[in-house]
Amino acid sequence: MNTEFFEALALLEKERGIPADYLLEKIEAAVVIAVKKDYNCGDNVLVDIDAEKCKFDVYLVKTVVEEVEDETAELTLEQAQSYKKSAKIGDTIQIKLKTKEFGRIAAQTAKHVIRQGIREAERGLMVRDMQEKEHEVITATVLRVDPLKGFVTVDLGKNEAVLVRSEQVEGEVLREGERVKVYVVDVLATDRGPKIMISRTHPGLVKRLFEMEVPEIYDGTVEIKAVSREAGSRTKMAVWSKNPDVDPVGACIGPKGSRVAAIVAELGGEKIDIVRWSEDPVAFISEALSPAQVVGVEILDEEQRTCRVSVPDGQLSLAIGNKGQNARLSAKLTGWKIDIRPESGFYGEDEDETPAPAQDSGEEG
Repeated sequence: MNTEFFEALALLEKERGIPADYLLEKIEAAVVIAVKKDYNCGDNVLVDIDAEKCKFDVYLVKTVVEEVEDETAELTLEQAQSYKKSAKIGDTIQIKLKTKEFGRIAAQTAKHVIRQGIREAERGLMVRDMQEKEHEVITATVLRVDPLKGFVTVDLGKNEAVLVRSEQVEGEVLREGERVKVYVVDVLATDRGPKIMISRTHPGLVKRLFEMEVPEIYDGTVEIKAVSREAGSRTKMAVWSKNPDVDPVGACIGPKGSRVAAIVAELGGEKIDIVRWSEDPVAFISEALSPAQVVGVEILDEEQRTCRVSVPDGQLSLAIGNKGQNARLSAKLTGWKIDIRPESGFYGEDEDETPAPAQDSGEEG
């Protein structure tokens, strides 16, 4: 019977991935509860499980006394010597129990605890499995779309997750059965298993997609230093190469633009500006405002990270961007507040009549 028991444990470990040691801990706890209920005893229960020897024994541990006051924990010398002839007053005696004699209630208690332990172990495995995928990109299948709340339920393989409206790209329509890439933002352990927070708008999605598409990023030659994104519209990404012979921008764009085109297609046509990162803030800010040309960058306050940028008069609108988007994304990318002004200092009729306000910097992606 013991052999069959341990074979069953090994099968559970193999089929469900639940460690046998974990199950043995739960089983030991369940047996202790069962014995306490069936024998009306206290904490004097000893469970001895040895998986290597397929040994599973349960004992009641009692102290030898002259006069018994607690039958659940004590026994007389005469009783003790029936188990161990050399027993004397003050000794502890281990009385081996026959597990077949456990009562029906005790058996049900043990089964309940064991099943609960298995469920907890499975939930734990699911949580750990998903936590390993935290901050990664997963290809999911759309299961359900709630047209009222805007929620999209997706299948991640062994788990389901909800893509809430705020984490969906504006204007993007997802349909049932469609496969879509999502970014795993966070994984929380709950009583029902992992709660998975996913996103299609997170800057990390763009970063991971480039890591998957560009070998130079995957092998560490090219590094993504920062990402700023307005999902569905535009992304700016700063890259750097540890190898001076490798052009980081060219590597990300790919032959005839094939690499960046694949990511743009995955993101539904979102524009992606790839710029060269520099530890020199003047050079980096100049690059970040691409496609506009920068005439000069004046650092106003290094501690507060504020600067003034001059651009050709005819490129002021380009530098600021539609509704301030280019300036805003550049500020987020660099971490600097950028005040953009025309080179001449004169704002023509076709330009804004007042200087572009300093753009607040945001968090890097």
